Amino acid sequence: MGMLKEFKEFAVKGNVVDLAIGVVIGGAFGNIVKSLVDDIITPAILTPALKAANLADLSKLVIPGTAIKYGSFLSTLLSFVIIAFVLFLVVKAINASKKKEEAAAAAPAEPSSTDKLLIEIRDALKK
Repeated sequence: MGMLKEFKEFAVKGNVVDLAIGVVIGGAFGNIVKSLVDDIITPAILTPALKAANLADLSKLVIPGTAIKYGSFLSTLLSFVIIAFVLFLVVKAINASKKKEEAAAAAPAEPSSTDKLLIEIRDALKK
């Protein structure tokens, strides 16, 4: 029973739950980007190239005489670049907000009126 209890404590920690949520959202975001590439970008941008190659689908681009589907690879590569760029923007925004918080926290708080009065009394006593 000790191992089961230890596993339960591990599984319900905040970091594990946050990680699981991140993985699920990341998978959903990956599907959105895949749809963006396959359904919007590929037809809009690559349609002339596909028509020139007499193809209707990017995944049908293959090296003649082989089973190498470089069209699918290009689609996957484009999806990766989009996901990487969006994650870069998210991390950049998070880092910018952290810098603002650190700058605000780094500024020392001004002494209260009571503290100012005590400082003045101390300085007067020193004289």
